Amino acid sequence: MSEDLSDVALHAARAAAELVRGRASRGVVVAATKTSDVDVVTEADRASEVLIRDEIRDRRPDDAFLGEEGSDESGTSGVRWIIDPIDGTVNFLYGIPQYAISIAAELNGEVVAGVVLNVATGTEYVAREQPGGTVVALRDGESIAVRSPAPLSQRLVATGFSYDRDLRVLQARALVRLIPQVRDIRRLGSCALDLCHVAEGAVDAYVEEGVNLWDHAAGGFIARAAGARSELTVGVGGKTLLVCAPAHGFDEFRSAVVNAGYAASPPAETGE
Repeated sequence: MSEDLSDVALHAARAAAELVRGRASRGVVVAATKTSDVDVVTEADRASEVLIRDEIRDRRPDDAFLGEEGSDESGTSGVRWIIDPIDGTVNFLYGIPQYAISIAAELNGEVVAGVVLNVATGTEYVAREQPGGTVVALRDGESIAVRSPAPLSQRLVATGFSYDRDLRVLQARALVRLIPQVRDIRRLGSCALDLCHVAEGAVDAYVEEGVNLWDHAAGGFIARAAGARSELTVGVGGKTLLVCAPAHGFDEFRSAVVNAGYAASPPAETGE
């Protein structure tokens, strides 16, 4: 089933990407703010989510939905779609080519398919089940894998910051303690794409507090399919902390994250 679900997700993501590109060409309109005055929602975010739901519902009318901009919808099939209609909205607002459509499919509560499509570049990341039950991660149809082992001091780490100003202070303090231990830090602005960059070996790890399920459901599944581990726990600010890195170096990176002060408690959930 998961291969069919990834096809459904990719079809919807492509349609939404066309819509978002069209809205970008006419100028981005901020429709509202959410958690703070810098956490924006554009008219394109809302239109993209409506389109994605409609595209999927036409093919799978009995499925459930969880989306960033729309209300939850129940279903009867056991499948739930987790949608971020534009992950990296501030990048979209500023014209920075690092924003994506992110769509994951859960079957009975477990993610079984994921698509992240970089709207600006057209790059498509997909994780799907192959015959025999193995899951493969693909970029534009070609297999991808995490970066090979490297010492912690030579790992490039992606991160993000909360829109909550108080939490940003805590994140900055932890970052100051982490950065001397690694090669460098990148803040690119899209959780979904950052996780795909872990999957393709463009960065060595990712850490961020304040993520939501729609931010990481698809990208995390793609990263795990490419050889990463991901872990959800409680961050120092009391919000969800996501840590993702290649499985071969995960424990060392996680220890560095904890010692730097990102985490408030032992891990609560692990994705292998």
